[in-house]
Amino acid sequence: MMASKSKKPATPEAEKYPRKAITCQSGPSIDEQGRNYAKLITSAELAAYRVIGMMQPKNLADEIDTPTLLATLRDQAAAVQTGDLAHAEAMLINQASSLQALFVRLTEKAMEQSHMPNLEGFMRLALRAQSQCRATVETLAAIKNPPIVYARQANVTTGPQQINNGTAASSQAGNFENQQSKLSGETYELLPDARSSGKASRVNPPVEALAEIDRTEDVRG
Repeated sequence: MMASKSKKPATPEAEKYPRKAITCQSGPSIDEQGRNYAKLITSAELAAYRVIGMMQPKNLADEIDTPTLLATLRDQAAAVQTGDLAHAEAMLINQASSLQALFVRLTEKAMEQSHMPNLEGFMRLALRAQSQCRATVETLAAIKNPPIVYARQANVTTGPQQINNGTAASSQAGNFENQQSKLSGETYELLPDARSSGKASRVNPPVEALAEIDRTEDVRG
């Protein structure tokens, strides 16, 4: 008669794993705790967790540790915010590979059809998967090598515009002021013009007699 092996009692840590409860940070007041709960419910990582959990088979879904998955999703978002796109690049190339496999499988299914509507339906889905694969590869290429944009500057105004050319405008203004100062004798009054006053005093000058002009006599024969 064989003796049965006694089972070791499970440790408290083993009983808690995988954890399914979603922990929320508590606050000092009811309002603060409610705000933390609202942030968690509307967070991007919780939305992704819900979709990932629903898409997994039951045997994998049962093994998901909720706090660990939420922390992983937060770390991925934080890495992108700091400029680390390694996870995004890996995700895109894996999606492109999956879409390529889907394109091949749908094409095989299309070739197995003997009726034209079925063949056309599978080929339409296959080409759609191929188009999505191409778009995914183009997105990955744009992340790795961003396009260079050349732009020309255009001065467009919709209202009054003032042009300031720096020292040139100020020097011209200074020359204009100097010319005014020279005309006015560095005052705000213009100097009298001697020529203008002389012309004004001689309105009707007397006509002077011309002197006798010496000239040779014209001898006519």
